[in-house]
Amino acid sequence: MANGGIIGPINILSNGGNLVTSFTSSGTLTSQPGTRVANILVAAGGGGGGENRGGGGGGGGVINSNNVSICGASPYTITVGGGGAGGAPGSFPVAPGATGTGSTFAPGTPLAISVSGGGGGGGGSFNAAAGLPGGSGGGGGTDSSGPTISTPTPGTPGQGNSGGIGTTPGSYLAAGGGGGASTAGGCGTRTPSTSAGGSGGAGLDVSAFFTPGIPNSGVYGGGGGGSGGNPAVSFTIGAGGTGGGGASGKDNSAATVGTVNTGGGGGGGNPAAAG
Repeated sequence: MANGGIIGPINILSNGGNLVTSFTSSGTLTSQPGTRVANILVAAGGGGGGENRGGGGGGGGVINSNNVSICGASPYTITVGGGGAGGAPGSFPVAPGATGTGSTFAPGTPLAISVSGGGGGGGGSFNAAAGLPGGSGGGGGTDSSGPTISTPTPGTPGQGNSGGIGTTPGSYLAAGGGGGASTAGGCGTRTPSTSAGGSGGAGLDVSAFFTPGIPNSGVYGGGGGGSGGNPAVSFTIGAGGTGGGGASGKDNSAATVGTVNTGGGGGGGNPAAAG
């Protein structure tokens, strides 16, 4: 299962000092007395990877709002979205990854921020499919006799980027990586004797906006790695995107799930369990 989302950190400027408050589960924030301005980061849950030459899950959507006036608006309701599960092994038609759940800050108020969960990676193996839409789009699956996936699945504008696509039907296959909050997922590639899953897109580095430091090196919404490939040839796994994306599986090894509380997507399965 891909990782859950994270709300925050929230940088509260009170009496000249900074306080960073992070939420990794849903709750309520009450600002300190005297708080006037905040930096607010909201990230959604990442998507799960697709199964059996499936694409990587997309990173959860990310919005970073700086210098927001919050005078008199406390308390704030916070909902943290969970990650989407990877596609189930042995399913037919081959299962895509599930889309992550969205996250929200202060719904129903002028400060409301809402982001979409990352799109699940498309399934492969005879029914190769595009990734699912989300904050960032899931990567496309691939197979030797499936349809050609020629158009990347886009992310949500202002929140994330598109997933990569897999190779066209044939030998030495590779699926696409999930999109990330900063960059798109890579496409699967091949040569006459090798194939490589697309890498996940990079997450958004927001560390410069929060003092003191924040968890996970301040990078959120990383895409998942791609998958696919024929174990009989030289196959390179798709790397997870920076910011918590999981790598794809290889030769019946399970794919990696996204890192918890980063919004990173899971890696695609090949053909063992997807992330």
